[in-house]
Amino acid sequence: MSTLATTTGQVSHTDDGAALAFTVDGRPIATYTYRPTDDQYESPRPFFHPLTTLGGDEVTISRPWDHVWHKGLSWALPNVGKDNFWGGATYTRATEYANLDNNGAMTHQDFGAIEESAGGITATESLAWSAQDGAPVIAEDRRFRIEVLADSGAASSAGAHDGDTAAEDKAPGTGAYAILFETTMRNTSGATITFGSPTTEGRNNAGYGGLFWRGPRSFTGGEFRNADGTGADEFMGTRTPWIAFTGKHDDSCRQSTIAFVEDPANPGAPNQWFARSSMFACLGSAPFFSVEVPLADGGSLTYRYAVVIADGGVDADRAEALAGAAQAALAGWA
Repeated sequence: MSTLATTTGQVSHTDDGAALAFTVDGRPIATYTYRPTDDQYESPRPFFHPLTTLGGDEVTISRPWDHVWHKGLSWALPNVGKDNFWGGATYTRATEYANLDNNGAMTHQDFGAIEESAGGITATESLAWSAQDGAPVIAEDRRFRIEVLADSGAASSAGAHDGDTAAEDKAPGTGAYAILFETTMRNTSGATITFGSPTTEGRNNAGYGGLFWRGPRSFTGGEFRNADGTGADEFMGTRTPWIAFTGKHDDSCRQSTIAFVEDPANPGAPNQWFARSSMFACLGSAPFFSVEVPLADGGSLTYRYAVVIADGGVDADRAEALAGAAQAALAGWA
């Protein structure tokens, strides 16, 4: 049975005026770009990239040629009333996919605080969402925390999936850390906004929109796991408290695992997941996958998640332990 506990690894950060860079004991693990320079068509917004495991393997891709608006790990929503905060073309019943000149932006306002505490760092951020013409849409209060976890199951699970030798799959350092993420979105548009997705507009199995991760090219064909078992694209649209994805890196031939955990207090929880292994590897929360959610002017919605980045593969015990540790971290994050 795998177990996890808080480690003494020291999380530190620097700020260059456009991005926060996080390290653990001096090793880079995460960059959070809060002043992007992206084109309006890509719906500029803050994002995490690169994200690397504690062992140094990179687990995100940004601006892939097929979807240049995919940015590592980011909060992104394609159908926010008439506006697109995802990037690229917008899907509606009337137009299907079309460039509608409606790509909005999530603009960083300030960091209220960046605080270090035992085992991690929490950043509090305010953002203003605006339509392409500059009209206000959403005022967002965002928090995220990077917290290191000691993971005794990493080495034993490193080669759990494909029969390769453990020596191939082990990273030079093994373990896991979590990114805890919370967003509160307040409608400032002056009218009711309806959150949806291409699926709520009629496109089957395309309910993307939420906290979204795009993996490296080499992760294509990787494996999903939840409490019920393993699989691939059939995990699209499933509802479970957590879901994990394991992929394999070029060159090193090591594995890494990304696990998403939803706070059970989220509206609609357990919500659906957007999960894709073929074509390319991606995973995201999708609270508006198949049901539209209206938000009155002045009203707010809050969602909370944990994303775990782990060296190596996962068996059932380790996956459950990672998810449990992330859920406990969310519950203890006031």
